[in-house]
Amino acid sequence: MKILAVVGTKNTGKTTLVTRIVKELVNRGFKVGTIKHTHHDFDLEGKDTWKHREAGAKMVVGSGKSTFFIVNEQLPLEKILKIIGNTQELDYVVIEGFKFENYPKISTTSETEDDFTITNIDVFQSKPEDIVSLVDLVEKRTYDIVPGANCGECSFEDCLEMAKAIVKGDASEESCKMRKLREVELYIGDVKIPLNPFVQDFIKKSVMGMISTLKTDDVSDNKEFSGKIELWIRNIKD
Repeated sequence: MKILAVVGTKNTGKTTLVTRIVKELVNRGFKVGTIKHTHHDFDLEGKDTWKHREAGAKMVVGSGKSTFFIVNEQLPLEKILKIIGNTQELDYVVIEGFKFENYPKISTTSETEDDFTITNIDVFQSKPEDIVSLVDLVEKRTYDIVPGANCGECSFEDCLEMAKAIVKGDASEESCKMRKLREVELYIGDVKIPLNPFVQDFIKKSVMGMISTLKTDDVSDNKEFSGKIELWIRNIKD
């Protein structure tokens, strides 16, 4: 799941650019999600969901032809991305805002450029056909959540230096050894713990071995099973 942020000051065409990028990515066959950073409330006063929140609900879920979740707190971007990754199998997440995060960015104003800026674009002067070459850059210079292992296998000092090189076009996400080994992911609370190949393999074989001994309707032989397995350990003190 590659991540791209569109950043800029107010009224510089961020939403317009996000929609153009999303449409082009979808036309290329990718599954895309979006995140919108805002200082406004998403719920409308007087609506039923608003009344639920006013009554004290910490989370409100609206379910119908579509489903939405409202949590009464501002979640950090990393947690939002984790939730998205556990909910949908997406190829890209395009973010509007979050200009201070260390993810590849397209800036609509020079004031928001930094080491993670792929390029700067004047949305109102750009032509519809310009989006093709722009999304070509997006495909080459974006990456997933940074592993944070700082293993040095990519020859860079740490993961952030590798990320900066990818944004500049001087490296590829394929050069990240940890990126290729994502069969097992471990979170303690909301903190992702980097796992080297040996630990990933050990955990996978141990869990799959235990699953193979269980009597279930859907999984009878771990060699035949393919898909995602979720294991939750709630380490609660007595």
